[in-house]
Amino acid sequence: MFDVQAVAAQFPALLQQVNGQRLVYLDSAATTQKPRCVIDAITDYYSHQNANVHRGSHSLTAKATSQFESARQTVADFLGASTSKEIVWTRGATEALNLIAQTYARNTLKPGDEILISEMEHHANIVPWQIVAEQTGAKVIKVPMTSECSFDLAAFKSLLSPQTKIVALAHITNVTGTRQPIEQVIELAHQMGAIVVVDGAQGIVHEQVNVASLNADFYVFSGHKLYAPAGIGVLYGKLNLLEAMPPWHGGGKMVEKVSFEGTTYSELPGKFEAGTPNVAGAIALETAINWYQSFDQQALEAHIHKLVAAAYTRLNALDDIEILGYQSGASVLSFVMDGVHHQDIATLLDQQGIAVRAGHHCAHPLMDALGVKGTVRASFAIYNTMEDVERFIAAVEKAVDML
Repeated sequence: MFDVQAVAAQFPALLQQVNGQRLVYLDSAATTQKPRCVIDAITDYYSHQNANVHRGSHSLTAKATSQFESARQTVADFLGASTSKEIVWTRGATEALNLIAQTYARNTLKPGDEILISEMEHHANIVPWQIVAEQTGAKVIKVPMTSECSFDLAAFKSLLSPQTKIVALAHITNVTGTRQPIEQVIELAHQMGAIVVVDGAQGIVHEQVNVASLNADFYVFSGHKLYAPAGIGVLYGKLNLLEAMPPWHGGGKMVEKVSFEGTTYSELPGKFEAGTPNVAGAIALETAINWYQSFDQQALEAHIHKLVAAAYTRLNALDDIEILGYQSGASVLSFVMDGVHHQDIATLLDQQGIAVRAGHHCAHPLMDALGVKGTVRASFAIYNTMEDVERFIAAVEKAVDML
């Protein structure tokens, strides 16, 4: 039995009041709140074993290094990677995507090569590819969505060609919660000799991922959307691809030997991890993953889907509200109110203690395709309750009456 009240009680931030009312947090697609065990893991690290890793000879650094590499192995197991060498620490999904663009793509693309990108992508999975296209002479090609805000697989097949070298798409999109057909895309792209980069920032928290069976070439995600801290992220890459890629950042830790005659770089994954890493973040991410995996994943997702379905039914009954691209089984709802700016709606909800996101959600191309400047997005997570849904709907109804 999934006890949502017991789960919610583990999140200190959810116990506070906002504008005199208990906080209802519906912005988890942007960042999740953190359970007490994750907060304690950060505190414990800085209180007892704060030290740099892979350097020094004292006990603190030995313990920190052990925990740091244990976290890497936990992530490798979590993703089904063949070895922890395939796991590179980054600051988040955005840095991981930029790393791939500036190491793999910049060194393999040629003029006339093509990068296919879904129209529904977050800016983090568009802009790095535009930059590398300018650097190499390659072209970025948009894969359109259907009228139902789903990936247009037929259009993708027609765009796929021998010139296609990279396909980049989100596992789950951040505005409508669309689950994209990554398995089919990977199979088709590989048949054409292209590699596939999957942005798993939204997908990793709602679906068990096995990169080996998925056969993804690269899979990236951010810790802060998986109940872990901000500033820690993961780049998974197939071992042969990572081995062939040059370093991106230069500095300490990513070298074996430095001289003015030349530098020898560290083996994987060290050559991609210059400087002092986010040790506390990696340890806290391991804690978050272990905590998250302690729940029945099917029960967890069924709970979230029940909340979203209830919110959709109630919102859809309001005359002035239009829900955009609703996906059954998603964790988000995006909507607009006729003649009212999305930010005004969010402000009125905030005054009632309801935290939602309003804006373009770092997805300008998708907003253009929908014909809107922005939306209000409510996103649900493990700690939300049916009472939260009732509070949310009541606040929207009040906003409709006021506006």
